Amino acid sequence: MPSLTPAQVLGGLERILGAEGLLTGIAPHSQTDLEPYLTDHRRLYHGHALAVALPRTVTQVMDLLAFCDRHRIGVVPQGGNTSYCGGATPDESGRQVVVSLSRLSRVRRLDPLDYSIVAEAGCVLADIQRAADDAQRLFPLSLGSEGTCQLGGNLSTNAGGVHVLRYGMMRDLVLGLEVALADGRLLSSLGTLRKDNTGYDMKSLFLGAEGTLGIITAASLKLFPKLRAFATAFAALPAPRAAVDLLARLRDASGDRVSSFELIPRIGVDLTTRHIPGVRDPLDTPYPWYVLCELTSPRAADPLEELLEASLAGALEEKLVLNAAVARDQRDRAAFWKLRETIPEAQRLDGGSLKHDISVPVASIPDFIERGSRWIADNVPEGRLVAYGHVGDGNLHFNLNQAPGADRAAFLAREEPVKRAIHELVKDFGGSFSAEHGIGRLNVGELERYAAPVELDLMRAVKRALDPNGILNPGKVLRSN
Repeated sequence: MPSLTPAQVLGGLERILGAEGLLTGIAPHSQTDLEPYLTDHRRLYHGHALAVALPRTVTQVMDLLAFCDRHRIGVVPQGGNTSYCGGATPDESGRQVVVSLSRLSRVRRLDPLDYSIVAEAGCVLADIQRAADDAQRLFPLSLGSEGTCQLGGNLSTNAGGVHVLRYGMMRDLVLGLEVALADGRLLSSLGTLRKDNTGYDMKSLFLGAEGTLGIITAASLKLFPKLRAFATAFAALPAPRAAVDLLARLRDASGDRVSSFELIPRIGVDLTTRHIPGVRDPLDTPYPWYVLCELTSPRAADPLEELLEASLAGALEEKLVLNAAVARDQRDRAAFWKLRETIPEAQRLDGGSLKHDISVPVASIPDFIERGSRWIADNVPEGRLVAYGHVGDGNLHFNLNQAPGADRAAFLAREEPVKRAIHELVKDFGGSFSAEHGIGRLNVGELERYAAPVELDLMRAVKRALDPNGILNPGKVLRSN
């Protein structure tokens, strides 16, 4: 089939979407209208696009895909554009179409008795949380970007966040999906059954696939009892090994009601108190390491604060904990969480940063930090380690910030050898080089390096079966042919 000219492509898309559903660089639009959709969250990639499509209905998504598949036009699905790996950014060719799901933003159904909600892909995560809360229920996925990230992106990247320890990854919260396939067909499986063993679990293919196998348009999700009791503490530790020991102690003592357990280094406190207005050190004396831990329960009368204080008191006697501040009200709790959640922003404001999103078995975290720290001290004197993250599920953001006085360009030029050393160490520990951020464009080569050949073969076979013309998010996860 002869390829269409750009004008013909735009004409075809406008017939599907209407003039109001298409942004182009042509009057009455300008290139400025497209800019927010062309650069990734970390500004690692700046692409170009033939147009940005803004469908309002699932039918429009289906028709758009059928048109693009027929004419071999690359399609880049985009949610809130908060990817850390360039997973929602078009390439530099100017021939791809960005499909923003932001207008598909309805909560279609919420059933408190069934503990389920059906929401469209463009729903902002915070809005889903509020809808559940208004119905006296909980949707537990919680991310620093929850005010802007969208459900479709959360599903397509199998998002994690701070409550994985208690509730699991996004994959664990999904009951069903609605997915527009590359050829325009619709997989509609939005049931809310907890048990259904009728053949292959097709929805799992699309969770974490980053839009390379289909465009998720809606999902049915699990809800939980609304949380009514909280106990939150910011505790100082002598070393990461104490964090692992304290986590086990709290899980045992609380009946596994630990919902968050975040490791924070001293430099994380220094960066946030220096760069983020309103952040303060919860403790009067500096310590080398901290954890932000939280117990939660749907029963308002549960004595979580007493339980947490008793556990911390015992840990203090044994020198497992050096000091601790327990939140006395919501203001204290919010202040603790603001410190934790603004570490990435503080890193950015402080200077150049090399980021690594890794996971290892929880029990191996202390040894990994020790070996990684030693390698960085010996080999990257112009960098400072900023290792923090979700120690309860083994996920660390093992980052380096440029040291004071270091040359930014020279420091950032070290990225490849530093990444290789850290990822090889992760491999030695039986871990993952991408715990929750995904592959996107940034980590395609890393996936090829570390995935087993049979795993890559199976992934490519699935891609060929569902997207034989390779139009869906080309170059992400798997290299384009």
